[in-house]
Parts: sequence; structure tokens; C-alpha cells
Amino acid sequence: MQQHETQAPPTAVSRRPPFSPVVSLLTIASVWDGQLNAALRGLGLTTRKYGLLAHVRATPGISFSELARRSQITVQTAHTAVKSLVADGLVHDGTAHAGAASDLRVTDKGARTLDEADAQLARLDGIFAAGLPQLSDALRGLHEEPFGENLQLD
Repeated sequence: MQQHETQAPPTAVSRRPPFSPVVSLLTIASVWDGQLNAALRGLGLTTRKYGLLAHVRATPGISFSELARRSQITVQTAHTAVKSLVADGLVHDGTAHAGAASDLRVTDKGARTLDEADAQLARLDGIFAAGLPQLSDALRGLHEEPFGENLQLD
């Protein structure tokens, strides 16, 4: 009886995809979002809750509609998230009844939590800027005007 050697089938030549700044930015964002979420977890926050809390502190009395617009979420999602912030004692809604305009404000506990979250973010910003100073400089201001004046997305 003759024994046949088995050979692995030829593998396809692996071709690296072309560089994509969008994919690179998404990858970097995912890594740092994970770092920020880990830092905020001990404070009972997520990056979304942190952003919402910061918006409420920056604009006391902000409406749910404006909060949703600034956070790029739906009004329903803003209501759900704010309910959680209220339950955690971080936000107070002075007029939390149907038909009334909202009067969202950060509580003292919310302000202390936000201060600690800001410190955690500053720590991560320092690490990021030290490791990637050119990228850090290039990103400056993009959160306010992410596409510049002339770029229109369809």
C-alpha cells in the first residue's frame, strides 16, 4: 500500500487593502472610546452619558430636543438617557411632567461626577497627545466643524 502525502491547498495571495483614512480614524476612535468607557465605568458613566451630562451643565435648562440635536441622537433616546441620569442623582428635571418644557440641570453630585470624568478625559488626552502629537494637532477643532466649510456629505 502506497502512502500519499497530503499537501495543503495553495493559499490565495493576500492583498492588503489600500490605505483608508476613514477606516484608520474609526479604528483609532474605537480604541480610545474603549479607553474612555473603561475610565468612566467606575463613575457610573458611559461616553454617551458623559456627553449628555456635559451638555446639561453647559446649558442649564436645556430642552430634550436641543440635547438630542447636540448629541446626535433621537429625542426618545435623550429621554431614556436622562431618566437614567436622574435616577442616578446626576441630573434634576425641575418640570418633569407631561406637556411641560424641561428644566434640566446638573445636581451637585452630577457636577462632582462630571469633574472627575473631566479629569479622566484630561489624563487620556495627555497620553494620546504625547503619543500622537501630530494627529492630536490635526484633530483640533474637528469636533465642532468635522467636514470643514467646503465639504458637503450627501
